[in-house]
Amino acid sequence: MYIPFNHVHNIGFISTRFAGTDGVSLETEKWANVFEHQRFHCFYFAGELDRNPSQSFLAPKAHFMEPEIRTIFNTAFGSSANGVRDRQLTTQIHEIKELLKNQLYDFISKFNIDLLIPENSLTIPLNIPLGLAITEVIAETGLPTIAHHHDFFWERQQFKTNSVWDYLNMSFPPHLPPIRHVVISSSADNQLSLRTGISATIIPNVMDFKHPPLPPDDYAGDVRQALGLEPDERLILQPTRVVKRKGIENAIELVSRLGMKARLVISHASGDEGHDYEQRIIDYSKRMQVNTLFVSKIINDKRGTTRNGRKIYTLYDIYHHADFITYPSTIEGFGNAFLEAVYFRKPILVNRYSIYTFDIKPKGFKAVEIDGYVTDEAVEQTRELLRNEPLRKKMVDNNYMLGEKFFSYEVLHDKLMNLMV
Repeated sequence: MYIPFNHVHNIGFISTRFAGTDGVSLETEKWANVFEHQRFHCFYFAGELDRNPSQSFLAPKAHFMEPEIRTIFNTAFGSSANGVRDRQLTTQIHEIKELLKNQLYDFISKFNIDLLIPENSLTIPLNIPLGLAITEVIAETGLPTIAHHHDFFWERQQFKTNSVWDYLNMSFPPHLPPIRHVVISSSADNQLSLRTGISATIIPNVMDFKHPPLPPDDYAGDVRQALGLEPDERLILQPTRVVKRKGIENAIELVSRLGMKARLVISHASGDEGHDYEQRIIDYSKRMQVNTLFVSKIINDKRGTTRNGRKIYTLYDIYHHADFITYPSTIEGFGNAFLEAVYFRKPILVNRYSIYTFDIKPKGFKAVEIDGYVTDEAVEQTRELLRNEPLRKKMVDNNYMLGEKFFSYEVLHDKLMNLMV
């Protein structure tokens, strides 16, 4: 569908939340930066917001962790879901859908929205009523829409047993004339076409490679001391949440086998996927005799202090001090942590997840690679990179150059503007 570029002034981003350092929030901010440089005005609709209040519309039921929304999710995708849905659940879903739909109309009216950009809210069904509400609003208004898809429900095992197939087929994602679909990888593009017949544009995640990170300032100068590292101790950073698909056991094994004084630092908490895996990682670290730090309480998207007066750093503050990055994920929608490691010129270990294999590695990026388990070769390569500065510099400089070529803001700008003509 043609999106009338000359008639678009106000853009409405929609998601369950725009806050913190999750991938959707980060990429939305990058898209908004590009649009605002082109003199568009950006506004935000979500259940949690840390954006400018004058540009925001807070709808609590849009949040995927709102109690009633969470109950719907657990019932629809719980172990007892057998394809048959209780009528009461249907009624509950539609009542909340109507509430959210009315709020979406209010959002569109309040900010005179010309273009909608649902961010992953028509992709992964964490909030079913929200997806249905967005779909119906698009169908009823015909508003031009760019649906930005980060990770589809069919990519996760937990969504395959459910009682809401009709809703998934209707809205995750919907197949409507006003919508242009954007995915972040070639694999997602292929699967979307095969499963739904929808064609999409591939726009990868990006970093601002034209502007390298500034050197660490005085505030972040004491990161190593704050983490309790000794002067000769290596900081191995696992910049992810503590969830099973991140494969953190492999990071622990790598550190254990290095034969070097090193500490594994895990930046984020387990979040919404429970704490069983976190306990597994704690136990495994003890068995492997690896000093593993869970530092989510002192890492946030903004600097500050904890209630007991301890300094809070950003993840970027930690990156500056890292000696090596571990990223042994088995599944990723794209791989923001990989781009962050490239941006901060850090060597990285990668498990050959599919997006890396098809969309990143072929462009010439270099990393220590594993395929499901840590090998002697991977351990030796990591050890050599940590000890050999010229070898390390050659790798990270090459990666940075490729990042600027393929995953920069300039690439994002060109692709977004192409969608608008």
